[in-house]
Amino acid sequence: MSTVEQETADRPEAVENLLRMSELVEASGVPGATIKHYLREGLLPDPVKTSRNMAYYLPETVERIGLIKRLQEERYMPLKAIRSVLDEEGQERARALLEVEDRILERALARERTRTSAAEVRKTYGVPDEVLDRLAEIEVLRPNSKGYSPSDVTIIEAISRFRASGYDEKIGFTVYDTLRYKRALEELVREEVDVLMERLEGEMPPDRAVELIEAGVEPLRDLIAAIHTRLMVEEVERRR
Repeated sequence: MSTVEQETADRPEAVENLLRMSELVEASGVPGATIKHYLREGLLPDPVKTSRNMAYYLPETVERIGLIKRLQEERYMPLKAIRSVLDEEGQERARALLEVEDRILERALARERTRTSAAEVRKTYGVPDEVLDRLAEIEVLRPNSKGYSPSDVTIIEAISRFRASGYDEKIGFTVYDTLRYKRALEELVREEVDVLMERLEGEMPPDRAVELIEAGVEPLRDLIAAIHTRLMVEEVERRR
């Protein structure tokens, strides 16, 4: 029997601040079966057992359950990965990671809330409706009932410039060519976010971390463009 178990057995009042399973379920909003699964996976501290059939849980277990749920639902992390994060980094560092991500998402969504109507987009950029529809189908564009976001409009403008330069269906270019870049960038962005979160979260206040990330957006675009140009030239020379 552990020291805590012996203490609670000798002094029943010692469990006054602890929670029964029913109370833990109510406080956390998570079903008992899920909590028991977390326990089996080693994600929660062991309960304090006062008898064979009676166990109590530390109040901070409620906060830990909430953190686990956030990592599952917001970062789509499997329980094995969550256990690794909590073991290696602890609750505070994991919470700081989520806070930085929340601030980044908050600012990004604020910029994306303005919308440009479909009619205005068609008038301004002259991209055919069927092209816009295909781009939305393959999720290169993400319009809603109010129109297109600033990111959407930037993509549409680029597509319009491509088409004006001769990159159109007549010589074999279609909207599906954009998938090549989308797929490559998805992998790049996943790695980039992992690196940024690892290096910034917990090391500086969330607002400062977000400011640093935002300050790097323009230089990063220039860097990618320059590397792309150089690689394009090298590849053409290699094929000669």
